[in-house]
Amino acid sequence: MADPALSLASQPEGSTGVLVLADGSVAWGRGFGAVGEAVGEVCFNTAMTGYQEVMTDPSYASQIVTFTFPHIGNVGTNAEDMESHGVPGAVGCVVREDVTAPANFRAQGTFQQWMERQGRIGLAGIDTRALTRRIRLSGAPNAVIAHNPEGQFDLEALLEKARAWQGLEGLDLARVVSREAREEWQGSVWHLGEGYTRPEGTGRPHVVAMDFGAKDNIFRNLVKAGADVTVVPAQTGFDEIMALKPAGVFLSNGPGDPAATGAYAVPVIQQLLAADMPIFGICLGHQMLGLAAGAKTTKMNQGHRGANHPVKRNEDGVVEITSMNHGFAVDNAPGSLPENVIETHVSLFDGSNCGIAITGKKAFGVQYHPEASPGPQDSFYLFEKFVSMLG
Repeated sequence: MADPALSLASQPEGSTGVLVLADGSVAWGRGFGAVGEAVGEVCFNTAMTGYQEVMTDPSYASQIVTFTFPHIGNVGTNAEDMESHGVPGAVGCVVREDVTAPANFRAQGTFQQWMERQGRIGLAGIDTRALTRRIRLSGAPNAVIAHNPEGQFDLEALLEKARAWQGLEGLDLARVVSREAREEWQGSVWHLGEGYTRPEGTGRPHVVAMDFGAKDNIFRNLVKAGADVTVVPAQTGFDEIMALKPAGVFLSNGPGDPAATGAYAVPVIQQLLAADMPIFGICLGHQMLGLAAGAKTTKMNQGHRGANHPVKRNEDGVVEITSMNHGFAVDNAPGSLPENVIETHVSLFDGSNCGIAITGKKAFGVQYHPEASPGPQDSFYLFEKFVSMLG
């Protein structure tokens, strides 16, 4: 049933943007950024900072991000805070307040201009608390976000488009956002006034990273932890990976349904496990590592997206504050995990799985994002742990 807080009988004067949910709910607002329409799943993100990193995270492909923090865009945009280049991220965003002029010494442009250049649609003036409550109670809905400066919309057509879209379940988006060619990664982490520095030293262990929609900061942190990184496309086969003589293999984050991407990735991961290759997976990579070990994944009601998610480390009870972005999870219901899969981390919000290790193998994964950007850096130790396994 449509939420009355999101349904209006007629279009308010001055409305240049609209969000039409597949259940018939309509939210009117003021459009900004690109003109047009886009279909996707509506989710919400609770981070107070890092909107540019969020919008360029390939894991948000085919999603419309509702920012719960009301002031989005107030520090502008710049060339250094991109998490990907030339691949789809979020198709649009929904915000409470109109975007103001940037007030930050690093700003190189406005959020509105950046959204327009990136071809992404923004919608301001929305009751984001009501929309977030709708998602929490009823799950993440399919919807169309649209922007027309003249305020002209065909609601019937937009509703039909929202209802016709298949949604993320069963959808393989990794092959859409993955790079098409092998890349020798250059550059380490960012420093104020210096930008992204180059790696130092020689004889560093070689990591092959499978790109299912990776954030660039993951590769930067692998370099910071002491590795050299070669990034390969999502559909790279076992023999191609082994020909690169890796000391370890990294499985990246990414969008879509892990079961769909796993149709071609899981057999490769199983071969890597059989070869006793050290493996580290994040987010989608973590889920596919679980599938390769015999676990199952499940679609979550609302997902976890934000920069303040508490996760307990089962080994010692330490709580890490983490950055998250996922709508699927490894199923950790009683009896669901195979005997060879150890649950290493759990969410303190809902008890969902946030980490696994494979018995007898140098293979582990976490559901959250230890590379942050945006978010806390409590979990950088995981990169050091992985690199220490490589000899």
